[in-house]
Amino acid sequence: MGKDSPTLLDSLFAAPAARTVPVLVPMPAPKPYSYLVPEHMHVEPGSIVQVPLGPRQVMGLVWDGEDKPDVDPKKLKSITHVFDCPPLKRDMRAFLDWVAAYTLSPPGLVARMALRAPAALDPEPMVEGLRLTAARPDRMTPARARVIETASNGLFWTRSGLAHAANASSSVIDGLLAQGVFETAFMPPPPVVAAPEPDHAPVSLDPGQARAADVVCAAARRGGFDVALIDGVTGSGKTEVYFEAIAETLRRGRQVLILLPEIALTAAFLDRFEARFGAKPAEWHSELAPRTREKVWRQVTEGGVRVVAGARSALFLPFSDLGLIIVDEEHDPAYKQEDRVFYNARDMAVVRARLGDFPLVLVSATPSLESRVNGEIGRYRPVHLPTRFAEAALPDLGLIDMRRHPPARGGFLSPVLIEAIGKTVRRGEQALLFLNRRGYAPLTLCRVCGHRFQCPQCSSWLVEHRFRSQIQCHHCGYAERTPDVCPECGTFDHLAACGPGVERIAEEIDGHFPEARTIVLSSDLMGVKRLRLELEAIAKGEADIVVGTQLVAKGHNFPLMTLVGVVDADLGLANGDPRAAERTFQLLSQVTGRAGRTGRKSHGLIQTYQPAHPVMQAIVSGDREQFYERETTERERALLPPFGRLAAIIVSADTRGEAETHARALRQAAPVPGDIRILGPAEAPLAMIRGRHRFRLLVHGKRSSDMQAFMRAMIAAGPKPRGTLSVQVDIDPQSFL
Repeated sequence: MGKDSPTLLDSLFAAPAARTVPVLVPMPAPKPYSYLVPEHMHVEPGSIVQVPLGPRQVMGLVWDGEDKPDVDPKKLKSITHVFDCPPLKRDMRAFLDWVAAYTLSPPGLVARMALRAPAALDPEPMVEGLRLTAARPDRMTPARARVIETASNGLFWTRSGLAHAANASSSVIDGLLAQGVFETAFMPPPPVVAAPEPDHAPVSLDPGQARAADVVCAAARRGGFDVALIDGVTGSGKTEVYFEAIAETLRRGRQVLILLPEIALTAAFLDRFEARFGAKPAEWHSELAPRTREKVWRQVTEGGVRVVAGARSALFLPFSDLGLIIVDEEHDPAYKQEDRVFYNARDMAVVRARLGDFPLVLVSATPSLESRVNGEIGRYRPVHLPTRFAEAALPDLGLIDMRRHPPARGGFLSPVLIEAIGKTVRRGEQALLFLNRRGYAPLTLCRVCGHRFQCPQCSSWLVEHRFRSQIQCHHCGYAERTPDVCPECGTFDHLAACGPGVERIAEEIDGHFPEARTIVLSSDLMGVKRLRLELEAIAKGEADIVVGTQLVAKGHNFPLMTLVGVVDADLGLANGDPRAAERTFQLLSQVTGRAGRTGRKSHGLIQTYQPAHPVMQAIVSGDREQFYERETTERERALLPPFGRLAAIIVSADTRGEAETHARALRQAAPVPGDIRILGPAEAPLAMIRGRHRFRLLVHGKRSSDMQAFMRAMIAAGPKPRGTLSVQVDIDPQSFL
């Protein structure tokens, strides 16, 4: 044996091999990185840690699987800190992996969506509390007596909380503390919301609602994966039905997630929830203050928050024990994210429920065609609510043929609609005018030379916002002061606003009804707080006429609303979107459903130049089944979703030639098509956004096609993006712009 050969003693006393683990960092890396685990540090899959990445310290997730470093372990860096935070559960880690694989997104970017509150990774600081002792002050005053009486329950109070509850100043409490009347101790921070009580205020359900509630409650009691689709007309009480499923889940001690398309605008929903359960749910959306977001994230992770009502990003909150997901207005396009990670929250919610093995409830008055088909083939459990609560009648709907009843010169409202608005206002009731177009006018041009005001960074017109004296791009945010002179020919006072937006319709209404109280509802006119106040005012009857964009269709309940007028029903049909008819039907049905929800006789009038269009006929006839059958047949014939699969690749670059060249190279690198075909590349309908030129490829396959494998192979074989060139993949696209 040579002198350099290891001996038995060498083997026995050799230092143990350093442990390494895979860590997923929140950046667009294709896989986890390897890190050393320092001796005496405990980590496990799901642990949230801090690791060095280049010159920075970043947070990361210890991931699953055996770690096999690509380099010598001696060259690896070590984890520097483990956050005092519950690890992400196995089903949540599986969900993040699944989303990354399905959407072809870097796993780190998906993981980042679960770590949206970095400041919440360490526990919230304890709060100093006061508790009453047996001592009493040497002199009793009315304020001191109130404080002692309030604190006599033996609980700990914060200074501010006790002062507010006893209607006393903090100096009174400080004086009692100095005399030993109170003792101090540190207590856990207060919950961000109170715990909901499942039996706080049960509501009386009509027979149809009770049958529907039995179905969803049975699924909540059984546990296990199950998808129910509540399909009910507007005003049928769908919310009260799924509240019963929430109550059943809370009784079982599990958490609930309610996804809403516009949580920031749904104060009425939060009030209804509080009336039923005695406390509001925790909110989760982009308008929350950072400190509130941190509290919600932490308390969801620890299990303190029992119910969250949130926008699509709430799906990535790391719940401690999630037992039910509700997706309200499941058809809404707002559930689709089209930035960084492209995903549909409705579809990902189904995956989240399956991986977590708990029930899911989808809710809509106008379900998506995909969900309806899944219900018909038995993949989902259909639950029907065909009538309004308390037998309230649906609005009488009629079409206004704009060819026969055109508006006056310079106007956009038919005399038929104007007359109906007048009658409604004179009765003391409310009218709603819907136009899905913000601003005053979508285009401004010069009458002399024909110059059109276009965004310098996007291939779109600048929209005039007369209330703000601006023309603005709705894609990149570019704005400038509304000009007085044509920049092309220099002519004054010859700029014309073309077409209507909600501001222009409000102006026309003011001309016809100057004494009426008119409110314009549009997301670009005010912040969330102001919008909530305006919606509350409308519900209280403090407006006569409401002019609004699609946000007025989001489930609001306006008791005095008896007339809904749709200004331009054809607007959504004027594009090449394969879902255009379905979306127009859904939107118009939702908007007209705002009328007569409390039982008053109500009407809906729809202005259109295409009264014979199947969408218009389906809405006014009330025969939505015929519409869905026709739409299903056409989709099946064309192998469009849900009978086929679509994916899109969007290539963007600083120059048109660079974007087109790369898109063509990707097309040439595609595998032999088989049952998948590629359309394009073609310049996108919005050919330029934010100064970047865009080309699109559309990939079309059968339902059984392995779209992800095809896309991976094409991207891997194609040229790698260089410089500022970007390639985005959109599986199951909803937008074709």
